[in-house]
Amino acid sequence: MGTSPEGTPGVTTRTEQTSYPYGKTGIWLIGARGSVATTAAVGLAAISAGLTPATGCVTEQEPFRGVALPDFSDLVVGGHDISGVGMAKRAEALVESGMLPLHLFESVRAQLVEADQRVRPGYDPAQQSESQADVARRLAHDISEFRQANALARVIVLDVASTEAPVEPIAEHSDVDLLLAALEDATRAVLPPSSVAAYAAILAGSPYICFTPSTALNVPALRELATHHRVPTAGQDGKTGQTWLRSVLAPALAARGLRVLSWAGTNLLGGGDGATLADPQAVSGKLQSKNRGLQELTGGAVTPLHIDNVQDLGETKVAWDHINIEGFLGSRLTLQTTWSAYDSMLAAPMVLDLSRLMALAHAAGEYGHVEALGFFFKDPWGSDEHAFAHQTRNLVEWTKAATTKLTAGAGSPDQL
Repeated sequence: MGTSPEGTPGVTTRTEQTSYPYGKTGIWLIGARGSVATTAAVGLAAISAGLTPATGCVTEQEPFRGVALPDFSDLVVGGHDISGVGMAKRAEALVESGMLPLHLFESVRAQLVEADQRVRPGYDPAQQSESQADVARRLAHDISEFRQANALARVIVLDVASTEAPVEPIAEHSDVDLLLAALEDATRAVLPPSSVAAYAAILAGSPYICFTPSTALNVPALRELATHHRVPTAGQDGKTGQTWLRSVLAPALAARGLRVLSWAGTNLLGGGDGATLADPQAVSGKLQSKNRGLQELTGGAVTPLHIDNVQDLGETKVAWDHINIEGFLGSRLTLQTTWSAYDSMLAAPMVLDLSRLMALAHAAGEYGHVEALGFFFKDPWGSDEHAFAHQTRNLVEWTKAATTKLTAGAGSPDQL
């Protein structure tokens, strides 16, 4: 059992870590001044300083002992955002909401201000007159400059920005040449902001993770470009609470031979997410990602999920499920669950876990969709597996195999 830099009992930053001689890793957050990104930055600073244990971080659990992961102290935060409200100011609001402990925030305020100084203006279509190709090149330059200025071995680009409305596919989305030509045209906007950010990550040669249900790499031509540039990718839509519980319960019911007749759900949330998802177009993509896995696990027995904006809930998210089940001799069972939590507190440790694991994937020379990271997502790229127990096994096995590959020298030096 390790101890904190100050020797605080019980506070660890890594247990029995395999040597990871591959330098520091940058976390470049799209939406860096939002609640999730700010909470992750506060948590990272506090864990690195030995002020708190890494509770909720999967990569600190027993099955990941011996896996080659960077220390929390080897992670450096930067990012893009269109907001002018700094991370420290955002953290103050999270303290006022009751989510962040004041003493912890004050202990890492200086680190948060420092991280915010590494945040650059993001892409706001309403304020841009340049082509999307020029925007992507600017964003990619920011990522590369961050890497060089902080002597980083790699930069993980991770999208935690607000959910976008789904986009209708056009011909350019399926043809690389057509897409690249259209991106140079300043009179057109053929990609949504999330996809422009993903393209910038590709141009910068950075691993890319989509924590939202936005379009991002769900554009065939962009996926082709990511493969061509040998960029490892993972997504989509972080599985923080209700969907995670569903992915545990649904397989358990099936294993008992019980048939789900209907599975109705409601989400109540406030804050920025509540306001964003009050838009019928924006919420449609979220509903699709939340229901898709459950539909596969239950054979389609899902009643549509509702998401309602309740602003007085602030940063708290409440999720309710009603499950109607057929049992022996046609008998009926009913299961109801209620989930209430600060959603950013659930998402933030996953952001840190994903960054560490993607650093392993990149150092080991992997590229394309990293299937095992589907453990963290509602709608996992590269995988049709939604049962959480199976996802857990796949993740553990992959980390051990990637560590073996890395320590055997299979990782390409040009990945560094």
